[in-house]
Amino acid sequence: MGDLAKDINSKFENNRVKALLNIIYTANWITSCQNEFFKDFGISPQQYNILRILRGANEPLNVQTIKDRMLERSPNATRLMDKLCAKHYIERLPSDHDRRVVKIAITKLGLDLLSSIPDDFNKTLLKNLSEEEAEQLSNLLDKMR
Repeated sequence: MGDLAKDINSKFENNRVKALLNIIYTANWITSCQNEFFKDFGISPQQYNILRILRGANEPLNVQTIKDRMLERSPNATRLMDKLCAKHYIERLPSDHDRRVVKIAITKLGLDLLSSIPDDFNKTLLKNLSEEEAEQLSNLLDKMR
């Protein structure tokens, strides 16, 4: 890995097309690496994101707020939360005043799981970039969006 043209055995119309395809290819590579990493913990990267959002909030949140804060917009966020609920990593807290309102809170078990996951697991994905290169890449991606 390291040269997109060789990796996918292709030539490109121009550098913009190559860059776009490289972003897509790299995003899929990152997703694959993260899926493999989180398999040992029995959760997905999206579920990890939900748990981190709840831990960082320091208070129960409604489902829409969690969806809005997710890195990867997920139409199946409710299903992801159902799975986390089944594993007792989060809990649903119904409102006393309005039964349509439900807040989501992280449980002690969920906090314990997060504390068992190394914070620097993504570090190896960026090991070939210097701090300056990582900043440049981030700035270019921001500019693209």
